[in-house]
Amino acid sequence: QVQLVESGGGLVQPGGSLRLSCAASGRVFSIMGWYRQVPGKQRELVAVMSSGGSTTYADSVKGRFTISRDNAKNTVSLQMNSLKPEDTAVYLCNARVFPLEYWGQGTQVTVSS
Repeated sequence: QVQLVESGGGLVQPGGSLRLSCAASGRVFSIMGWYRQVPGKQRELVAVMSSGGSTTYADSVKGRFTISRDNAKNTVSLQMNSLKPEDTAVYLCNARVFPLEYWGQGTQVTVSS
C-alpha cells in the first residue's frame, strides 16, 4: 500500500524559510514533487524531480525554492526560502509511476507577519 507522509509546514514571516519533507512507501516512483492549492484556485505545480534528477519549477518559485530527492530513502524535500504571503497554501506531495499517481494529505504553509 502506498503512503506519502508530509511534514514541515507551519507559520513563517515574510522572508523566512521552511523545509517540507515527504516520505513515500510502498513503491518506487519515477517522478516526485510538490503541488500547492489555495481555496477557490486550481492546484498548481510547485516543483517536481525525476528519479534521474531532472527538475521542473513553477516560475513563481524559481530562485527561491529548491527540490531535492533521496531515491534510496524514497523521500523528496522542498527547501523554501524568501517566502512571500502569496506562497500561503496547502502543499501536497505528489508521486508518480506511469500510469499511477498518488497524493499526500497536505501540509499547511502560512506566510504572514
